[in-house]
Amino acid sequence: MKRFIMVLLLSLSPITVFALDTLQFANPEQQAVYETLTSELRCLVCQNQTIGDSNAELAADLRRQVYEMLQQGKSKQDILQFMTDRYGDFVLYNPPLKAKTGLLWLGPVAFLVMGLIAVV
Repeated sequence: MKRFIMVLLLSLSPITVFALDTLQFANPEQQAVYETLTSELRCLVCQNQTIGDSNAELAADLRRQVYEMLQQGKSKQDILQFMTDRYGDFVLYNPPLKAKTGLLWLGPVAFLVMGLIAVV
């Protein structure tokens, strides 16, 4: 009876499998650039996680694409330029301040000021 209960509990328990990226880099500098890029690019599915932190399939595809571009000898700036050309400034976790992204940077300040005005 104890075995039956144990098997039943184990079969009902959620099993989470985390896929780990096992990537081989030519040198430590390339790995450092990969880790930097995966922490600077936003997951387009999760939106508040980097592609390095996300378990979404799109994030895994973007990590693979970054890896392949690094293997082709592309620089960090080339990869960032490719990603922003393809997905827009939204793919950058810290987008640059310009006309299109002004609302992203100034919106929170505007809401804070409106909240302070409402409180006063």
